[in-house]
Amino acid sequence: MVDITSKSLVYRKATATGSIRLKESTLQAIRCGEIKKGDPLATARLAAILAVKETPRLIPLCHPIPITGLVVGLELEVMRIRATVTVTSVGRTGVEMEALTGVSVALLNIWDMVKYLEKDETGNYPETEIEEIRVLEKVKGE
Repeated sequence: MVDITSKSLVYRKATATGSIRLKESTLQAIRCGEIKKGDPLATARLAAILAVKETPRLIPLCHPIPITGLVVGLELEVMRIRATVTVTSVGRTGVEMEALTGVSVALLNIWDMVKYLEKDETGNYPETEIEEIRVLEKVKGE
């Protein structure tokens, strides 16, 4: 790990986003509350929160940092669900890895909950894809 002992405590904020492409029929089943495992959006929201908190355990060289704020957004779009995670902290290092981890895990949870609707006749997922995971904004000091 990088030594951050001498760095000052500073307000930090990062927002990440990504999406999962799904069949329209799967999106309709989500809208109608017909997913066998339950509500994928509520589950993905909780999964993102847990993932943000556990980032240093999942990414070995990330420092454990105090999370002072966390917002998870999930939007149904045309042929996809978009996840956006904003994380804030007052610490010695940034929060972009936490935001990226939250987005990634939210999208993986959605995939897990709807995969039975996304499979083709061979058991594969030709239309399902996690895409565009990236940092939208990073702020240091405010």
